[in-house]
Formats: sequence, C-alpha cells, structure tokens
Amino acid sequence: GAELIDEVVDVIRRETEACDCPQGFQITQSIGGGTGSGLGTLLLLKVRDNYPDRITCTFSVYPSKKVSDVVVEPYNATLSIHQLLENSDETFVIDNEALFNISHNVLKQNQPKYDDLNWVISMVMSGITASLRFSGKLNGDLR
Repeated sequence: GAELIDEVVDVIRRETEACDCPQGFQITQSIGGGTGSGLGTLLLLKVRDNYPDRITCTFSVYPSKKVSDVVVEPYNATLSIHQLLENSDETFVIDNEALFNISHNVLKQNQPKYDDLNWVISMVMSGITASLRFSGKLNGDLR
C-alpha cells in the first residue's frame, strides 16, 4: 500500500479539485484483508491529513469466524479499528456473516458472489446517503 498511496492521493486531489463543493469522502473497505486494512486505513489517514475540514465516512466489512478462511483477519481488523476511531467521522460496520445471511436468507442466493455482496453494501450506502442526494425538508448537506 505504501508504494501506491501517493498515486491514489493524487487521483483523489484531482477529483476533489474538479468538484464544486466537496463535503466529504466515503471509503469502503474490508478490514480483514491486507489491502483493506493496510491501504484502506493509510488512505483514510492521508484523506484526514489533506482534508481535515471534510467529513470522512467509512463502510467497513468486519470479518467473521464463520465465513473466514484467513487466519489473520481478526488481527488485521484489530489493528485497523484504532485508525478508524482516530481518523473517521463515521464508521458503518458491516458484519461479514450478516452480509452472507442476508444474501442467503433474504435474497435466496445459495452461493453469493462478491458482486452480490457488494450490491447489498451499495444498497446500504444508498440508503444512508439518500438525504444528501435528494431535496426535501429533512434533507440537507453534511455541514
């Protein structure tokens, strides 16, 4: 992650400069894996350093022992939690086991693929951010 971070931060800077009024950042990550926990939390730190006045929101998939096949997932998650607490204004915890249960029990998918699980996460993100994207008395910006 350290060798990629400068390039990623540069892309974020260019995209942010192209916005009229950027209010914040959303980061999705799986904190059980090396990239999500390592690069994801490093990116969160860089965003916080470069844009301290903008809201940072993370949608973090937490590992579960029932659906995990990697031994170090709980360790990666434990190390990431500190960075999320320090550098994120909002962290939405998405339990990996619950994600599989929704896909299996509600959506009736026997073997959900990552695309299916990502779709469920996108629905969560869409619901949470709906008030920011549509006008109305109860809706408004982040500040």
